[in-house]
Amino acid sequence: MSDDENQFEQGNAGSSHTYTESAGSLKKGGYVMLKGHPCKITDVSTSKAGKHGHAKASIVGKDIFTNKTYEDSAPTSHNIDVPFVTKKEYTLMDIQGDGFVILMNEDGSTKEDLKLPETEDDFNLVKEIREQFEAGKDLLIAVLSAMGEEKIVSCREAQDK
Repeated sequence: MSDDENQFEQGNAGSSHTYTESAGSLKKGGYVMLKGHPCKITDVSTSKAGKHGHAKASIVGKDIFTNKTYEDSAPTSHNIDVPFVTKKEYTLMDIQGDGFVILMNEDGSTKEDLKLPETEDDFNLVKEIREQFEAGKDLLIAVLSAMGEEKIVSCREAQDK
């Protein structure tokens, strides 16, 4: 058996969307999986250990995609899933009639699989994006990614270099 036969290609196929962290180390403003949803933590409180139990962390968070509130509790010594969350900015190239946007990466490649958010909570953001784009402004669109999902979360005017 030669060394060549044991070469494996490195990639992210099948890689996990989460990692574990102690429930006692979670902080407000961080991210956590609550009831199977990636959430931004809005409140964390801990209770003291009882006579026969462990100290517990009560966690409240808002789903980063739907803004729905979820709650859960876990012993502070136990591990809890935390999603890998990334935020990336793209240049807005066009807004299609069906609400899909054409975004450009820093390397010049385009991304055409994202739609403007459609929830009531995002109404003002969508309005701002459309108005500024129609006014001819160069916009940078921030996209939040977690658990294989993506959502447009903000926009700002591009600064000339």
